[in-house]
Amino acid sequence: MNATRLFVLGALARGGPMHGHKIRQDAQLDQVELWTDMKPGSLYGALRRMATEGVIAVVRTEQEGNLPARTVYEITESGRREFIEQLHAALGDARLRPDPVDLALQHASAVDPATLLDLTRKRRTTLAERLAFMRALRQQAEPHLTGLEPVAFDHTLMRLEVEVAWHDRLITALTEENR
Repeated sequence: MNATRLFVLGALARGGPMHGHKIRQDAQLDQVELWTDMKPGSLYGALRRMATEGVIAVVRTEQEGNLPARTVYEITESGRREFIEQLHAALGDARLRPDPVDLALQHASAVDPATLLDLTRKRRTTLAERLAFMRALRQQAEPHLTGLEPVAFDHTLMRLEVEVAWHDRLITALTEENR
């Protein structure tokens, strides 16, 4: 599953023909970097590759005023098939991605206990800040969420809540170990 391809194909399947700048605006509006490892800046290269592969096609080039010329793309039948394949792959992938912190904990004895505790607290603070940000974003977005968007938001919130709780547990274990 490739998040960039899934997003581009989904945007074109849902929204019809559009230029790369509009697809990038949609990615920024949807804040895809919060949900995937996709970066909106990678879209233009992906669009060129996907057009070469035939999953999207160039419809036309348009230019408004002094703005740069923009290439308009549409999804092809091959692209529609790949879009469904990408959806199936994403929905069927139940792997939990490894977190490097688990590997680091296997080698934690190489770090001073006070430093380990400090780093863990900082990581927990960062996660708690991200959780607070996502909660505020969820509240702000609430009136505009449709379909399964609220459930997707909740998935991210719940994952962050568990991460913060796990870090609390780790901090307790590290504190007790240092007594």
